[in-house]
Amino acid sequence: MRVSPNGIKLIEAFEGFSAKPYPCPAGIPTIGYGATRYTDGTAVKLTDSPIDKNAAETLLKTQLRSYERAVSRYATQELNQNQFDSLVSFSFNVGLGNLKRSSLMRMVNQNPLDPSISYAFKRWVFADGKLLQGLQNRRAREAELYFTPCA
Repeated sequence: MRVSPNGIKLIEAFEGFSAKPYPCPAGIPTIGYGATRYTDGTAVKLTDSPIDKNAAETLLKTQLRSYERAVSRYATQELNQNQFDSLVSFSFNVGLGNLKRSSLMRMVNQNPLDPSISYAFKRWVFADGKLLQGLQNRRAREAELYFTPCA
């Protein structure tokens, strides 16, 4: 599966756009819509030149391919587009290792319609031990999307 335009909009909204490199909350140099690497695999450095929105969208779509493949690989149950998009957004934010080891992924694989999956999303709202409102908002939106029926 591939992330839908709706999923990309969700990720872009929460990542926000930055033309100039900046350190993310984890201290990793980031540019555009949360890209940590360029299309050639080179890591972003804080001294890099700014990019425009078109370049940022290309970087995001390139980076998302590995997240799409991983979610497809980790999910043992069939997912609809909204479930897939929400899991890609989640993993783009927390990392693939965290997705793979998460109770969220275990719950999805046991029963993708389990209502407690919503709570499992909402447990991932801390960074460096601090509760972050931005993460609370993102997890609420990811959980909402996960349970939104596809049209």
